[in-house]
Amino acid sequence: MKLTNKFSLPDFVVSALTRDDYDAGYSSSRSITQLIDAPQVQILKKEFADEMKQDVSDLVWSKFGTGMHKVFELAADPDKYISEERLFFKHLDWNISGQIDHQEKTSDGIRCGDFKFISAWGVIFGPKIEWVNQLNGYAWLIRHAKKIDVVKLEVIAILRDWDRRKAGNNNYPDIPIQIVDIPLWDPEQQDQYMADRIRLHQNAELDSLKGTGTLPPCSDEERWMKPTTYAVKARTADGKPKKRALRVFESILEAEEFLHTKDHTHLIETRPGENTRCVQNWCMVNKFCRQFQEEEVTKNEL
Repeated sequence: MKLTNKFSLPDFVVSALTRDDYDAGYSSSRSITQLIDAPQVQILKKEFADEMKQDVSDLVWSKFGTGMHKVFELAADPDKYISEERLFFKHLDWNISGQIDHQEKTSDGIRCGDFKFISAWGVIFGPKIEWVNQLNGYAWLIRHAKKIDVVKLEVIAILRDWDRRKAGNNNYPDIPIQIVDIPLWDPEQQDQYMADRIRLHQNAELDSLKGTGTLPPCSDEERWMKPTTYAVKARTADGKPKKRALRVFESILEAEEFLHTKDHTHLIETRPGENTRCVQNWCMVNKFCRQFQEEEVTKNEL
């Protein structure tokens, strides 16, 4: 990974942002967070590691998160809590690792938590599916590596953009830290999910080594797909669409049916969908991704 400094940040800022105290321990085939991600992303990151670029300014929020992790770790009573523990378990010939932010020891088992440093909107619509997958992956790892059951899963979300003026309105969080309960799967579901993910990544690795040029495509979920929507709007006095829509539909037919209940001053505005993770390059490999590049060509030809 090549780091750039496009905005000419001072040397001490660059040094602080690029300092890496992360210790992955001995080698693992995949971490839990890598396993729950798309195999294509992980393989492309490894294959093109020397060509990938990231600006140091993009590291700001991750460093804030690292700092908050440290604050909680230092405050946790070691007799009651286990902080930042890295575990390993070998399964299906792969060594799987995971660094677990927070474990509370109870009489019934482990209460497992993960810190997230996110936008306030990240907690309004319920737990994200990747949080559910990740935390249940950790529960699987704890159960097999430590032979201890996990009795509860939760995300401790620190809301970096929380706005006091919005508190309590439209499900907006009341305070800038939220505890989000995560559904705990039964052991059989955890075992099946992890076995499926390991095999998926193993098969993709094998195809990559064979040089077949085919990798399992990323799913809509993995690409953070936002569907195309259709907004029915009224017009201003000068004929321009108003900013706020009356209704927004995912189906053009439903939008047209609603439009027919309005007069001629209303219109339908199409809001094109996109695969947000790909288009904004959150995966950092869209330049090397055949799936994304072929879709971009098709889009430009329309």
